[in-house]
Amino acid sequence: MAETERARVHEQRRHLPDGPGVYLFHDARGKVIYVGKAKSIRKRVASHFSHSVTRGAYEMVDAIDSVEFLLVASEAEALLVEQNFIKQYQPRFNIRLRDDKSYPFIAISMDEEFPRVYFTRERHRRNRLYFGPYSNAKRVRGTLDLLGKVFQFRSCQGPEPGRRSGSPCLDYYIKRCGAPCVGYVDAEGYREAIDGVIAFLSGRYREIERDLERRMQEAAAAQEYEQAALERNRLNAVRSLLERQRVANDAVGTVDAIGIATAGTDANAQVFQVRDGVLSDRQSFYLANEGERELEEVVEEFLLQYYAEAMSIPPQILVPVPTEPSLAEALGERRGGRVELRVPERGDKRRILDLAERNAKLALDQEKLKTERRRQQRVEALDGLQAALGLDALPLRIECYDISNLMGTHQVASMVVFEGGAPKKSDYRRFRIRGNEDGVPDDFAAMAEVLGRRLAQWERQADLSPHDPEHDPSFSALPSLVVIDGGPGQLSAGVGALQGFLDRGVAVISLAKRIEEVFRPGMPAPLVLGHDTPELQLLQRVRDEAHRFAITHHRGRRDKAMTSSVLDDLPGVGPTRKRAILKHFGSPEAFLAASREELEGVPGLPGKVARDLWASLHKTGV
Repeated sequence: MAETERARVHEQRRHLPDGPGVYLFHDARGKVIYVGKAKSIRKRVASHFSHSVTRGAYEMVDAIDSVEFLLVASEAEALLVEQNFIKQYQPRFNIRLRDDKSYPFIAISMDEEFPRVYFTRERHRRNRLYFGPYSNAKRVRGTLDLLGKVFQFRSCQGPEPGRRSGSPCLDYYIKRCGAPCVGYVDAEGYREAIDGVIAFLSGRYREIERDLERRMQEAAAAQEYEQAALERNRLNAVRSLLERQRVANDAVGTVDAIGIATAGTDANAQVFQVRDGVLSDRQSFYLANEGERELEEVVEEFLLQYYAEAMSIPPQILVPVPTEPSLAEALGERRGGRVELRVPERGDKRRILDLAERNAKLALDQEKLKTERRRQQRVEALDGLQAALGLDALPLRIECYDISNLMGTHQVASMVVFEGGAPKKSDYRRFRIRGNEDGVPDDFAAMAEVLGRRLAQWERQADLSPHDPEHDPSFSALPSLVVIDGGPGQLSAGVGALQGFLDRGVAVISLAKRIEEVFRPGMPAPLVLGHDTPELQLLQRVRDEAHRFAITHHRGRRDKAMTSSVLDDLPGVGPTRKRAILKHFGSPEAFLAASREELEGVPGLPGKVARDLWASLHKTGV
């Protein structure tokens, strides 16, 4: 940190308030790098500058360029505001859930007369209940299979049950559906079954057992022995599942156990969800801890992030270390009831928490082994590539270019970057091809244009300061190896455009798809690498990623062009009115053929706008 920056930050610290609130550290570019909360903003910010003992803490303090703050009424409010800011800015030095995969959910379509219960990885539709996220898709499908046997909900798609034939499907005959499509079960009876599904997924297992046992006894008393046997089989299936997952006695009740392990800049959190003594699910989250925060801070930030997205918060949460009372207060506000954060010392709850902590430590150790194995594999691939291509140094930065078009339309190009053998997505770039105005596709010319623009950007970036708003860290970097998707023709076009890179020792090759031939400038015969070699597999990953990135861009442009219509340029018609018009008429053609009176009859379209619209259409002769 320069002396002028230190002086400015010191002056800002002097004027910070001595009250509860949230503070934000910005770097020289104005990006938020850390968000914190405190009883006293002034004292907490000062502690960062006096107690920076870890590498991550030193890095953060050195990057601070300015401090911003927001006063709030209480510590609990500060916690909630802090998490909103973390979610908004994704600061580098805060604890972040870095496992970005889409977790599975079980959804129930409560907006339909006969709701469906189905597997999904999305959670955005209104009037639908979502349970999860779950850690294992196979277990979710197994749970759905069991629920289908017990509660007999429909598996058919669409808002209405049934199929075109008008007869029940196989599920009815194997006792997996009550056949609401043909009226064998009415809406009330079907909703009763769905209520059972909701009770089960909410963890009310004892309630399900009692209900199934009651129905079995009632059927037996009425001498409906076939129905009684069916209820008995359902009851046994539920009990079998619960016994396999039982980790404590019923007295444990409903709790979540949070086990966390930390190691340097990495951490793992395990959430054990226990309902009526049954382990209903276990979730694992890998955390980015670049600030190398203490365990207490990791626990606090993880709890707030996790329960901000969770469907429900239990009344008791088992944690490995004591927490501030304000954390329980903040979670209680979200739950709408009291939440106890407890560090158990003995009994079943201590055993469950120990189990969660052991799993967190094992998960972190396994992740380290996987990371080391992947790093070693990348080093082997780079070593092999250097030897195969005769390079002077390891190709640490590889850039790959691909052209995408459909019959010459919407021609685009992609640039993907691999550093150290791994994708660096922040450096990916896209290009629109400018020289294809006649619609005749010319991949050679397009490749020459893109690579020429890449070289020009590198030369331009050399004159810019890293603090300049127009500075681009991707274009300013000099690649070790440029890979072109294609054969000798594309390579020839690329070499002609990249002479400035070649003069500085950058290697340029092309990779042809047919038999994965590697073409090099000045070499008449292609290089054919073994298909099982790590160096070819690395080149294939780079090429495939460039192709995927180009296709995604091309599809986006093409879809945008296809969805545009005559309504886009009409006066007084925004997205909402456009949808209303298309919904009313069914197609742009029907809209164009409508009379003024028909336009005035569109719901949500004011009469004056409809008249102006009709006049505009007929004036321009559309």
